[in-house]
Amino acid sequence: MGERRIKVVPDVCLQGLRKLCNEHEILLILDEVITGFGRTGETFAAEAFKVKADLITIAKGMTSGMVPMGGVLVKEEIYETFMTGPEDSIEFFHGYTYSGHPLAAAAGLATLTVYEEEGLFARAKSLAPILEEELQTIKGCPNVIDIRNYGLLGAVELQPIEGKPTARAMAVFRQCFDDGLLVRTTGDTIALCPPLIASEDQVRTVVEKLKECLNSIG
Repeated sequence: MGERRIKVVPDVCLQGLRKLCNEHEILLILDEVITGFGRTGETFAAEAFKVKADLITIAKGMTSGMVPMGGVLVKEEIYETFMTGPEDSIEFFHGYTYSGHPLAAAAGLATLTVYEEEGLFARAKSLAPILEEELQTIKGCPNVIDIRNYGLLGAVELQPIEGKPTARAMAVFRQCFDDGLLVRTTGDTIALCPPLIASEDQVRTVVEKLKECLNSIG
């Protein structure tokens, strides 16, 4: 859960949810705005967790964040349900003011091409163990209470300052920024999302700089 302090659910949780949805004829919708397009080492986290969703929401990695764009992937049965209207009706009608914007569509197609030609999903998978290994070196740093990671996504949860939630993480964010490292905060958790094009040394540098900031703030 990217916006909820990078919480990683067990495989059996999603698989059990899929089973429950099947039993009660409920559609399973997965939000892959953050986890989609290689972030977990697979095209989508659903593949990594071996779960087949009925609908998947996507964005961000769709255009590499260069141009705003979002979408929804649906399984064939849902698509076919929308295709049973009168012959003169608009097929699978859904949309808003900027739907199918030419610039966003071009950016999306170019991004997908780069993913494929440069093998970036496989690259993310190869970098994931390095991120995990480096993150473990943060154990013992001041105010660190938990370390989590999955694929090329990491989190360092900090002990909140009493009466000042999020303040500690923001202090680390500012120190990192001053030192040339851009991280993200969610609550009192520092989130790391190295780009899929990062080198092994760059992943190590990211964690080392974060560690220096944590130690300097204390």
